[in-house]
Amino acid sequence: MPAILLNPGPVTLSQGVRAAMLNPDLCHREPEFAELQHAIREKLLQVYELGGTHWAVGLLTGSGTAAVEAMISSLVPENGKLLSIENGVYGERISRIAEHYRIPLAVANFAWTEAIDCEQVSRQLSEDRTITHVAAIHHETTTGRLNELAKLLKICEEHKVELLLDAVSSFGAEEIPFGHERLTACAATANKCLHGVPGTAFVITRRAALTRAQPRSHYLDLGAYIKHQDNDGPPFTQSVQTFYALNAALDELLESGGQGNRLALYQHRMKKVRDALEAMKIEALLPLSACSAVLHAYNLPSNLTYTALHDQLKEAGFVIYAGQGEFAKNLFRISMMGEITERDIERLIAAFGQAFDKLS
Repeated sequence: MPAILLNPGPVTLSQGVRAAMLNPDLCHREPEFAELQHAIREKLLQVYELGGTHWAVGLLTGSGTAAVEAMISSLVPENGKLLSIENGVYGERISRIAEHYRIPLAVANFAWTEAIDCEQVSRQLSEDRTITHVAAIHHETTTGRLNELAKLLKICEEHKVELLLDAVSSFGAEEIPFGHERLTACAATANKCLHGVPGTAFVITRRAALTRAQPRSHYLDLGAYIKHQDNDGPPFTQSVQTFYALNAALDELLESGGQGNRLALYQHRMKKVRDALEAMKIEALLPLSACSAVLHAYNLPSNLTYTALHDQLKEAGFVIYAGQGEFAKNLFRISMMGEITERDIERLIAAFGQAFDKLS
């Protein structure tokens, strides 16, 4: 039996999504592909009840990072400046993307275990009136922190700047305030909370932002993707089988009650695991109030290595995830995305108990 994936993407697939990839081979220039592409774009808007008049979806073949790079490189205009908020690996990655494109950049840097200090962000915006856009991570999987957007958007409103959101690890489960006019765009991917497969990513953007766009990349020109896809064409060859999978995954999400129900499902799963680990004296890195429902990070017992725990759990049929960077030796992470049953969670809790008993 294949292992259950508890890493933050890719996820364990449903049978329906896996079967969708066996649909007939299809040329990306045929009308059948145009219908598939159109359906996916419409369903992505439906996840958060967005209208196509004001919002547009750009579908790309690539990872979530490709979508983030397309968003940053396309939507910060030539005369713009980006403030990149960092409190983990992925905020720091946005800063590197901006540097690669030589986009004027300011950085609001915080420790990986810290929440965003909105007062500091506000001060930086006050001191540098040339900043036009703020980039932030919604769910920073480095630690499992769900960065608070309400205060950040309020500050963006006060300073009349636009927010570009990395929602790669939150789209489809966590609440995203698309109704706030300062939220200009978000980047996400198929293979996380949507339960698709790696290979398709996307940006949802306000159409008005495209009029100010600055294409700095040929392949990742977001405006070109949206222009072609609005006219049922692909700008480049797309990954047809991963489109099939995403279409099926979106059907499953919408038929199961949508984003709100998926959030509740993750919260239920995570609570059972977190409660069980706490009973085993395993401490979470962050308090529950600071965490997403998608992933939590835990401190490794002092007498245990990540490799030993990982290998023991893999033998039991589960794949967990290491910490990153400075946390590589003292953290493990667990995600609750994908096709996971109640029985799987019970087996996981038992496997943790057995692993700690064996390895202590």
